[in-house]
Amino acid sequence: MGASPARSRSKRGHFLRAALPCLALMALKSAPAAAQSLTPDLFNPNRGGFASPDTLPTRRTAGLPQAPSDALPTLPDPNADLRRSQQAPTSSRVGQIPTYGLPAASGAKSAGYDSLNRKRQQPKLYPGQPKPKRPIGPGSPVPAAMPDRTLGPPRIAPPPSETAHKVPVPPAMAGNVPGQPLRRRLKLDEDPFGPVGDYAGSFLIKGALELSGGYDSNPARLNKPVGSPAYVIAPELLVMSDWERHALVADLRGSFSGYGSQMPATIDGFASPAPVNVDRPDFTGHVDGRLDVDRDFKLGSQLRLRIATDNPGSPNVQAGLQKYPVYAAYGTTLGFDQTFNRFQVAAGATIDRTAYTDSRLTDGTTFSNNDRDFNQYGGVGRFSYDLKPGLKPFVEIEGDSRVHDQPADRNGYFRDSSGGYARVGSTLEFSRILTGEVSVGYTARNYVDPRLSQLSGFLTAGSLIWNASGLTTVKFFTDTQIAETTVVGSPGVLVHTYAAEVDHDFRRWLTAVGRFTYGTYDYQGQNRNDVTYSLEGNLIYKLNRNIWVKGTLRQDILASSQPGSSSQATVVLLGVRLQN
Repeated sequence: MGASPARSRSKRGHFLRAALPCLALMALKSAPAAAQSLTPDLFNPNRGGFASPDTLPTRRTAGLPQAPSDALPTLPDPNADLRRSQQAPTSSRVGQIPTYGLPAASGAKSAGYDSLNRKRQQPKLYPGQPKPKRPIGPGSPVPAAMPDRTLGPPRIAPPPSETAHKVPVPPAMAGNVPGQPLRRRLKLDEDPFGPVGDYAGSFLIKGALELSGGYDSNPARLNKPVGSPAYVIAPELLVMSDWERHALVADLRGSFSGYGSQMPATIDGFASPAPVNVDRPDFTGHVDGRLDVDRDFKLGSQLRLRIATDNPGSPNVQAGLQKYPVYAAYGTTLGFDQTFNRFQVAAGATIDRTAYTDSRLTDGTTFSNNDRDFNQYGGVGRFSYDLKPGLKPFVEIEGDSRVHDQPADRNGYFRDSSGGYARVGSTLEFSRILTGEVSVGYTARNYVDPRLSQLSGFLTAGSLIWNASGLTTVKFFTDTQIAETTVVGSPGVLVHTYAAEVDHDFRRWLTAVGRFTYGTYDYQGQNRNDVTYSLEGNLIYKLNRNIWVKGTLRQDILASSQPGSSSQATVVLLGVRLQN
């Protein structure tokens, strides 16, 4: 079916209207025109899709890596697998320039110095875990109140002495510097006014000298008191080794008691039982050494010396003396100490000698005391077991023999003898509150002369220290000895001594010392018993570590079963102690 004339004219009109502009452009353009071919790039909706990739100005060039921002983003494929799209694409190193070395700050990670100044990766915390605080270091702000910078449990309420005015110390010493490491608490000085001493090589040396003056109401301990001014000079020397192994200790203490007045030579027409000059020395010294062969075996030794006179009021003092005869007792001990786990064995051999000087009488003559000189040979052994910490029971056995220079004494008695003792006890150490040693036993001595009976009796020995508080200390001491005598018919003297002492610090620089001593002298064979009481009080004012001021008040009482032998005396002394 053919097209109608009207529709044909309409089509031709549209064609002409489209062709006229084209003809006009062809007429204006003098160069020949070429038609554009239809390609798929013309329909590419991406940026730069109308241009060929080879003609793009941002195309990749050799030797210059392309920045991630230059890559053209691609739209995700809706038909692609999401699980595969999440995997990292594999890249090929073909055609890329290799790089050598490590990048900057590649090992810093979350700790250490980062040269790139990157932000630190914060540690991951568990749910409910507290956030850690930043440690204090240089540049940290100073806190308002610094805590106690010492180790140990914190103090709830400091004592008044902690808040009182004190000498200022540098912050570094006080531990108040921010960032300063913890300092261990220093050990409390138990004796802040005690002597410090000086070191000579590996030895610590401490010395002291006491000078006292006062009054003694009865220095000769007569039944009828005769008083006199008195003075006392007492030097001390202590030397201790500071070695990792072995040990050597020397302890030397002495005194000299002098009196300004002389005692009467006669009393009621008879020669006085006391010397005219009652000055007397007293020295006690010993040097102890220990050689550590190994951990369980040790060798020990001791050198000892005692210089003294007979006690005033003793029946051994001759009548009509010009002054007291002096005796010296010196000796040594050599022994060993072996430990078998908890069992310990200690034994030693002893050698001692006692020698007296001649007596000077008021008539100018001298009297020999050689009959009182003797040598003593003996041995001692101790067996102990460490039952538990702080409790170590022991058994100790001793035996000796005494040989006098003269077989018979001034009264014709043969006083050579042999004897010993056995005792059981224990050492104590309970939390440093109660320390020491206590023991009981029995002692006996047999004499060559049949006229002299056996001398025996109950034995006590011990030394205990009880730290009742930080300011109060209680000491207890007891000892038993068998002493020689010149009393006619008596084999010897059994001496028991008991002493108790209480030290109390009102202040660290003000100390009061109270001491009570009780002693018994049993002259067996003569039915004579002497009892002594001594009550002493001391007040010590400590100016510093080197100077102390000391006041002493003492009351001595001698009660004897022998008529006319009892006495009383009061001693008052004030002195100074110089020490280092």
